[in-house]
Amino acid sequence: MSNTADAYTQAGVNLDEADDAKLRMREAVHETHIPGVLGGLGHFGGLFDISVLDMSQPVLVSSIDGVGTKLKVAFALNRHASVGADLVAHCVDDILVCGARPLFFLDYLALGKMDADQAVEVVRGVAEGCRAAGCALIGGETAAMPGFYAAGEYDLAGCIVGVVERSRIVTGEAIRAGDVAIGFPSLGLHTNGYSLARQVFDGDDLGQFVPDVGRTLGDELLQPHRNYLPAVTPLLDADVVTGMAHITGGGLVDNLPRVLPDGLAITLDATTWDILPIFHLIHQRGEIAWGEMQRIFNLGLGYIVLCRAADADRALALASAQGGRRVGVIHEQQPGESRVYVEGLPA
Repeated sequence: MSNTADAYTQAGVNLDEADDAKLRMREAVHETHIPGVLGGLGHFGGLFDISVLDMSQPVLVSSIDGVGTKLKVAFALNRHASVGADLVAHCVDDILVCGARPLFFLDYLALGKMDADQAVEVVRGVAEGCRAAGCALIGGETAAMPGFYAAGEYDLAGCIVGVVERSRIVTGEAIRAGDVAIGFPSLGLHTNGYSLARQVFDGDDLGQFVPDVGRTLGDELLQPHRNYLPAVTPLLDADVVTGMAHITGGGLVDNLPRVLPDGLAITLDATTWDILPIFHLIHQRGEIAWGEMQRIFNLGLGYIVLCRAADADRALALASAQGGRRVGVIHEQQPGESRVYVEGLPA
């Protein structure tokens, strides 16, 4: 057998290609670094000094997630930058529900075969998402796993760590009957429901312009997952938030109960926000009832903030610039009844 490097290449792992990718990622990663980041790339762990934070009782909040089968759309179009930003935005929004601001992020990219151009595009997207959120990309893993993934395919996951002052943690325990729901619009499917959407559009040309959505099907399905940090931060700073929900897998029906105290329910009025054309298209093409659609998709409402009725006008004034609008109300729930009611859905 030839030398070790040649043998590894023959086994499907190209070390030179991997080294090239890492060098090209370095600049994008460094551009995300913020005060608190220690050391550089190449160490066995990412270091962050939380003593730089001007907080009396900082509490770390973490979350981990992936992009799911939205990646299949990226593979088909050979467009990989946006899914990296999607990953970061999803994780940012998850910890934002607790009132946390992001500090740092780590990504995991596993490929069947190392393609430096593809890997760099993905990680640059992750870095762009981190810059938009003001957090540092302090580490990650890029692994070539020949025989594990199909040619040209990969999996992408990420872990975020944020921080919140202990006294400002948002748990939802403060939610009361009469609280008002303020909803912020989504940009599309975000990163959920793609298994069903791909089944509905199976065989369709992703490059075909779809008049109903105003862009090609591929462009619509790659619409980014919105980072709600800029929209929600003014409400947190104004101390008007009693609870929040990120509308991800499980749609409207399954996510809101995660933050509602026992004995409370929410009624949403679907006529108060725009159900995006892509959801109407999925409903029509897939012949999927709206009752099921609301359990799978965000239906155009990606994030919900709850506040006291007395604070609603002030909260809406702060939220309106980011598209926030009043979409529902909290009320008492009788045992055995639903916890989420969505009224005004199309027939």
